[in-house]
Amino acid sequence: MITHPEIDTGRLIHFLDYVPYDVTSGGLYTPDTLYAGYDLRNPETFHDTYDQSVYRYYMETGKIPNNPYEALARSLHDHFMTMGLYELLGCYDLCRIVGVMGGSAMSRTDVAYRQIVEISKRLTEDGSLMVNGGGPGAMEACCLGGRLAGRHRAEVDDALMRLAAAPTPHDAGYIDKAFEVADIYSQDEYETLSIPTWFYGHEPTTPFATHIAKLFANSVREDLLLTISFGGIIYTPGSAGTMQEIFQEAVQNHYLTYGIASPMVFVGKKFWTEQMPAFTMLEQLSASGRYKHLQLTLTDDIDEAVEVIQRFQQSEEAQRMNRENGVKSTMGVK
Repeated sequence: MITHPEIDTGRLIHFLDYVPYDVTSGGLYTPDTLYAGYDLRNPETFHDTYDQSVYRYYMETGKIPNNPYEALARSLHDHFMTMGLYELLGCYDLCRIVGVMGGSAMSRTDVAYRQIVEISKRLTEDGSLMVNGGGPGAMEACCLGGRLAGRHRAEVDDALMRLAAAPTPHDAGYIDKAFEVADIYSQDEYETLSIPTWFYGHEPTTPFATHIAKLFANSVREDLLLTISFGGIIYTPGSAGTMQEIFQEAVQNHYLTYGIASPMVFVGKKFWTEQMPAFTMLEQLSASGRYKHLQLTLTDDIDEAVEVIQRFQQSEEAQRMNRENGVKSTMGVK
């Protein structure tokens, strides 16, 4: 029953039919659904896609909407999108869900971009579901690694060479090159999950992900990314957003919020100890006992990054977590 004086049930139902997004589909997005209406032969059609149409409407109605009907519509959309996400996660052991965090400004030609591709590729091939924020840079590299799972090194080199022709979202052909590579290296065996947000709708959603849970509420999105990554999180060079994710995850591990502490793997020694010394600070806090249960790794070696995650997934702690959750994830719907 709805008893709030500002909400009229009939008007709400009419409003839900009016908004330019599907409120109750319950299914996750794909690149095809988000980019519906995009013609590679005419780059201007990017602005006519479902994704960009929703983003324009979102900005017009306000990041924080004053209209209670719009607020309800967005909340319902995110609720059903989250339910679709949990359905996907039910196909994986909890500790096989691994996150990658890093900057959206990372170029496709950066060394770190290739490192993420190779880490994600190897962990995907080993049975992990790689999770990321769905935007460009490090997030795209994570999905590209999953897209290239099962492929040879020469194919990885070819994909990166093609993408290098448009290294950042500011370069002409950025989206076109992504679709070109996605088409050449189609994937129907391995999956990746992206959780982007219209809060950062100016960032194009990567076409490399197989499943996309795009949300309106960035706070919900950030918490989801960190919470579901029970298999650990790999941190690559980023900026303020990545720093926020580091300490938010450290809090979950410190308090054992979900009954387990997962690895925090920092790739890029110089970056994480000199340019943005988050690792140094966490190491000191851990050593002093201020932060507990942190499993910290700092490395420049992608083999080590992969092995840390794999060892944790095979550990008794990870097996206990899976047993307690009936092996398959039912998190969020208990």
